[in-house]
Amino acid sequence: MESWQLRFDTLEALRLSSKGQLSYCSRWQEDEAALEGCVAPVELSPYCGWVLDSLSGQLAQEITSSGTSTPKQSTPLPKRASEEKIPPGSHRSSSPPSSTEPSETKENDHLSLLEINQEVVPTALSSKVAKVEGCIRMYEEIHRLKAKERLRQRQEEQEQMVRAAYAQASEQLKRFDELRELKRHQEFQELQEVMEKSSKEAQGQQEKLKEEHRHRAKILNLKLREAEQQRQRQEELERLRKEEGQERLRRLYSIQEELLQLNQQIDPNYRHKDLPRIDLSAYSNRGNQICGLVSGLIRTTSEKGFPTQADVASTERALQEMRGLISSMQQEITAALEEKKRKDEEEKKQKQKELEQKEQMKNQTPAPAQQLGGKQQKEGLQVKTEESIMQWYQQLQDAAEKCVAAFSEIGNCKGNTEVKKIKTNLQKAATIPVSQISSISGSKLREVFDKINNLLSGKPVQTEGQTVSVTQHPQGLEFVYYKLAEKFVKHGEGEVSFHHDSAFPIAVVLSGIWELHPRVGDIFLAHLHKKCPYSVPFYPARKEGTSMEEYQRILGYEVHDSKVEEQDHFLKRMSGMIRLYAAIIQLRWPYGNKQGAHPHGLSYGWRWLAQMLNLEPLADVTAMLLLDFLEVCGNALMKQYGIQFWKTMFFIQKSYIPRIEAVTSSGQMGGLSRLKNFVQKCLKAEEIPLPKGILTPSFWRT
Repeated sequence: MESWQLRFDTLEALRLSSKGQLSYCSRWQEDEAALEGCVAPVELSPYCGWVLDSLSGQLAQEITSSGTSTPKQSTPLPKRASEEKIPPGSHRSSSPPSSTEPSETKENDHLSLLEINQEVVPTALSSKVAKVEGCIRMYEEIHRLKAKERLRQRQEEQEQMVRAAYAQASEQLKRFDELRELKRHQEFQELQEVMEKSSKEAQGQQEKLKEEHRHRAKILNLKLREAEQQRQRQEELERLRKEEGQERLRRLYSIQEELLQLNQQIDPNYRHKDLPRIDLSAYSNRGNQICGLVSGLIRTTSEKGFPTQADVASTERALQEMRGLISSMQQEITAALEEKKRKDEEEKKQKQKELEQKEQMKNQTPAPAQQLGGKQQKEGLQVKTEESIMQWYQQLQDAAEKCVAAFSEIGNCKGNTEVKKIKTNLQKAATIPVSQISSISGSKLREVFDKINNLLSGKPVQTEGQTVSVTQHPQGLEFVYYKLAEKFVKHGEGEVSFHHDSAFPIAVVLSGIWELHPRVGDIFLAHLHKKCPYSVPFYPARKEGTSMEEYQRILGYEVHDSKVEEQDHFLKRMSGMIRLYAAIIQLRWPYGNKQGAHPHGLSYGWRWLAQMLNLEPLADVTAMLLLDFLEVCGNALMKQYGIQFWKTMFFIQKSYIPRIEAVTSSGQMGGLSRLKNFVQKCLKAEEIPLPKGILTPSFWRT
């Protein structure tokens, strides 16, 4: 590297020298003018004239100096000079390229001088001139050859230097390329290593993050599972608490209703026909106090939420006290009746003796006809329902059975999970809206009606976050018909039996659905008649081979594990269903088609009442059903039938109530007493009051 640096320094110094600053033609070999001197024939140099001038001057001096001594030798000089004279054209042609007009003038001067000198110089000098000229030419030729040789050598040296420089530059370029390629390769390797290292680190970090994510997800899933379990436990506890609270509240209402029924049996103005002096005001006052305490307790617990077990225990103690009060009153009445009976028997015996004595005194032979003992034979009452009504009843039952057969595939879908899911969703869509019926506001009631109507119309509805439609299965509509009608009946025997006011919102929704979808109404009546045969009215007779449990089910009783439900619970269920039926026949959906007739209007209620009064009464059942029916539907029948209805009420008071009394025992007089009081008050006021809880026009604006 130092030798190369030294060479470059030398070249730089030569370039900066005066000779290096001269301009050279790099293409001199291609210039014909430059090579013309080497190719052209040998000629005298332009400088020969100058040499001859100088020599002529010296010869002239010598001739002048020697002319005086040898004059004969001077004569042939001009001729020799003229012979050896250089043509003018040759001087012009051999003049330097850079000669100008002044040089030409100078040459002309030299020629004239030579001509003069030729005349003077002797011819004897011509051989010397030729010799000089030959030397000059030889010198020029030698100089030219040397110059040409040096030029060739220099060209070779320059070419060698160029080749060496080119080879060195090529080698340096190769080394530079190799070094650059090596560096690039090393950088690429380093970059690849860095990228691989970064990739490995990123992959490791990613794996670490994935592991942390899985760990956190596992922890979150555990927490979510625990939270969900806690929420489910809380919901279950809340549901159980609500169910227990609702059950206790139902129990309170049931006890309150029984207390009111028992309290109605205690009339302070009651005077027995055989015991005019008996006073029951003390019993009545205590009964009113017990009813007031229980009502206040129920009102307080309703404001707080659900009643506690202590509240139920308090009301049960009040019920026991009321029952004890009734029992004491009945015992007092019974004792007074026995005392009166004993006195009557003594009086009767005394009178009998007097009669016997009088008869002995008489001589008359014929004796008066003895009257038959016992009750008089009743005339004009039926034991069975009319044949036309029974045919109608059977047609409804057949329609219900056909409906069940129409959705047999959905009904028996134990193995098919998809059909089972559709069945569950349809059942929820049909029953949940019925459970939401209430008298809170008219807008809420209309929402429930729209849900049921949309479902029956084939439109999709939302139920518990899922979209349900009867078109999801070919038998879906029949299944919904059956389950919807069944739910309405269950709502009647459950909700209406405890809350009488709820009969009206349920009835108005069912009436609107019945009008748009008559199949629902027919299946509803079939369910109602099967659950409550008294809604036909129909008193089923026990057939041969029918067990007692089966016969009790036919009568409407619930039998579980060979245990028949209590009479009070049975009567409440029957009361709820009759109240619902009485509300249906008088109500219509306010947003429906009012031009058409009611699908099951007041004419069916009038027929039910007439048929009921034509049947033999049943103890504890007939009185309660008549009272419930007249309380709910009496006002509407009064407005519809006028004087005919009042004739029926008068018949109930004068003829039918005594017949009910004839088959009612002393422990079943509660319903009969309430019926008697209701009919008596209505006939006295000549007005049937509006039922409690009836939906007014203002309700539909809420």
